[in-house]
Amino acid sequence: KAEELIKMGSDKVYLADDFALKDVVDEVYAGIIVDLIGEYKPEIVLAGATALGRSLIPKVASILSTGLTADCTALAIDHTRKLLLQTRPAFGGNIMATIICPEKRPQMATVRPHVMKKADRDESRRGEVIKKSLNKEKLSWRIRILDFIEDVTEKVKLEGAEIIVSGGRGLGRAENFKIIQGLA
Repeated sequence: KAEELIKMGSDKVYLADDFALKDVVDEVYAGIIVDLIGEYKPEIVLAGATALGRSLIPKVASILSTGLTADCTALAIDHTRKLLLQTRPAFGGNIMATIICPEKRPQMATVRPHVMKKADRDESRRGEVIKKSLNKEKLSWRIRILDFIEDVTEKVKLEGAEIIVSGGRGLGRAENFKIIQGLA
């Protein structure tokens, strides 16, 4: 996919490729991104406001002790002050707030889909793929994926379920499970 990113407009693609990354584990991915930010020191980091972006990027911002504006609907640059102007809905969507991060770096934002116009693919475009080796010591995590379960959300509707089992913090302990029966 690195070459595809170049064809779509990227000048440089930083590639961390290892079989150990086949399963998306935020904790590991965040560590890799934090290392890249530490090495290259970007002023701005943007990510899609996707399920992964909404989970991963706040971890990165927290580790770096910088600000993050989530779900931006518009972005601009104040060239005089060298600030990213991050616009997002506020107060239930009744107003639009423009947020800045004047002191910490990088300035970070997640951006809603379709905010930016998709670049035209250019087959002749050339760029640089920078392969990054992974520190295997940082590839350990507290989560172990046992199995993937097929997404059945389109087949099973929660509102029609007779029994719902829900778990939370400390999953696996009997007192953390609730069984709710007889939903109307």
